[in-house]
Amino acid sequence: MEDSNLIKFFGDNPFNRIVDVLIDNIGEDYTKKELQELAGISKGAFFQHWPKLEKLNLVKVTREIGKTKLFTLNKNSKLVKDLLKFEMRMIEETTPKKAMITA
Repeated sequence: MEDSNLIKFFGDNPFNRIVDVLIDNIGEDYTKKELQELAGISKGAFFQHWPKLEKLNLVKVTREIGKTKLFTLNKNSKLVKDLLKFEMRMIEETTPKKAMITA
């Protein structure tokens, strides 16, 4: 599988992988275990970087099932809004342009 624009630009590390999963699955909510598995990183790496995601207000709790919390990307965060704008700009810049047809 090809790396996302975010990974290509900022580098392949656990923090970026978690953010990338959240952006790619915007609007969905997941447990921490599910996010760790989707990111393809170890449990230790996940929990090393999770506090930074919370401190930067990149994630928010959507609901609780018993003691389990589900999280999603915090679309109200200014930083997340900027990341999403950047992601869209990267898509624009990396999408091949169609050749203009002249008659």
